[in-house]
Amino acid sequence: MTINTNSMLDEECGQEFFDSVTDEELIYLWRWIKGRGISANKAWNVVLTGLALDKAFDKSKTCMQIEH
Repeated sequence: MTINTNSMLDEECGQEFFDSVTDEELIYLWRWIKGRGISANKAWNVVLTGLALDKAFDKSKTCMQIEH
């Protein structure tokens, strides 16, 4: 299973990215990271950190118009 986040991020600015992420995708990512030799807890922290960074630098924020 391949997760194509680029196509999800390229969607319309008004749609929240996190609305489209499924539990299965998160578990797949966690298992994939864990399979690279990282402990289960550290792998989960990597997943959560990635989600937090994605939310903090949300692409839709760049689509908002700034009024002067």
